[in-house]
Amino acid sequence: MPADRFRPFDTDLDQDRALSLLREATHGADDGELFLERRRSEGLVFDDGRVKTASYDASEGFGLRAVRGETAGYAHSSTLTESALKRAVETARLAVGAGGGTIASAPQATNQRLYTDNDPMDDAVFSVKIDTLREIDAYARALDPRVIQVSATLAASIQEVAILRPEGHLVTDTRPMTRLNISVIVEANGRRESGSMGGGGRTGLTGLIDSAHWQATAKEALRIALVNLDAIPAPAGMMDVVLGAGWPGILLHEAVGHGLEGDFNRKNTSAFSGLIGKQVAAKGVTILDDGTIPDRRGSITVDDEGTPSARNVLIEDGILVGYMQDRQNARLMGVAATGNGRRESYAHAPMPRMTNTYMLGGDANPADIIADLKDGIYAVGFGGGQVDITNGKFVFSCTEAYLVKNGKIGAPVKGATLIGDGPAAMKQIRAIGNDMALDPGIGNCGKAGQWVPVGVGQPTLLIGGLTVGGSAT
Repeated sequence: MPADRFRPFDTDLDQDRALSLLREATHGADDGELFLERRRSEGLVFDDGRVKTASYDASEGFGLRAVRGETAGYAHSSTLTESALKRAVETARLAVGAGGGTIASAPQATNQRLYTDNDPMDDAVFSVKIDTLREIDAYARALDPRVIQVSATLAASIQEVAILRPEGHLVTDTRPMTRLNISVIVEANGRRESGSMGGGGRTGLTGLIDSAHWQATAKEALRIALVNLDAIPAPAGMMDVVLGAGWPGILLHEAVGHGLEGDFNRKNTSAFSGLIGKQVAAKGVTILDDGTIPDRRGSITVDDEGTPSARNVLIEDGILVGYMQDRQNARLMGVAATGNGRRESYAHAPMPRMTNTYMLGGDANPADIIADLKDGIYAVGFGGGQVDITNGKFVFSCTEAYLVKNGKIGAPVKGATLIGDGPAAMKQIRAIGNDMALDPGIGNCGKAGQWVPVGVGQPTLLIGGLTVGGSAT
């Protein structure tokens, strides 16, 4: 274990005094905690043949929360001092009022460890990281004479948290994160297109900067760019769509996952509100949120309230069986917390958030699924998208997609968007492949102004009757 690990109660605060102040803040409340955090991160961007950005950031602070009913008082500070904590107590207590609540029981303890606690920034010296990015640039340019631009990003961070609860329960977690991204731009006959590939997780940098890994990543980024270089305008209209395995699960994350978060359902603002026990997807569709997968980007040993992460089944064989819960919404809904209380940093209050959300595989051969598609789109890459939680309606742009005619994959298409609504799309799944895969580790999720790392995944899927937006005439 690193000698300089985060020990706020050894270096900054007296634990007994901090506990006394926390109890003062939460007296008469239903729940609350003191969340302390130290975060360090490094980012290197190599672009246009030179180092464009080299950054290092370090921050630490605490957030104090007191919860009474549906109300939460939250105060935070970047100063780990008793005086700052006292001021936070005064603010947090405003939510408690006259009190009358009973502090909820502490989360169950866990001994699981899903990732290393080593600092990934120490895996290589600065010069090696720069040399690796320079080698990536040269390698990608040498792959094809049509490459005119290369951008490579290497990032690493470590987040250390300590969570103190009013009954004295203390939970700690050390969370590493690394990522490598490569983007290329190609040009031919006056046309320019781009492609990108990357990934990472809660691992060290060693595997990412290994030449075998980054060379494969660069080749994939180039392949996508060249596919787009030959793409024709996408057609428009209602048609069947085959989604590829892995990263296309981002559509599942947005169009369905957010609608299964506890706060939206407690407030009856989700398209899935009140549907526990009901058929909400086609038979064979089983969707999970699982924060316990070792080393994955969305995994967490414990959530940001101290609840151990879990493998939560949300939809089983098409039946809605549960929601993702933090402690507050779980208590108000009369169910157990599921380990999904997450926050961006000490400056943010926790809320129900996804971890790694994916659909289990079926028994269909992916090649057979495509062969059964008579006239439609095969989408294997996605970019940005939007979703309306209240009705599940979504719009997603494809970064790699192909026409399919009579079961044969044809020309790549550019400018395709998929339009539909999550609940309807789940019921229109006609085939589920046996090739379930998780994404390479690139997901970030935004909600209420907070961003957290997530994972997605799914098998190859055939969905009937989606609207495809395109520019073909």
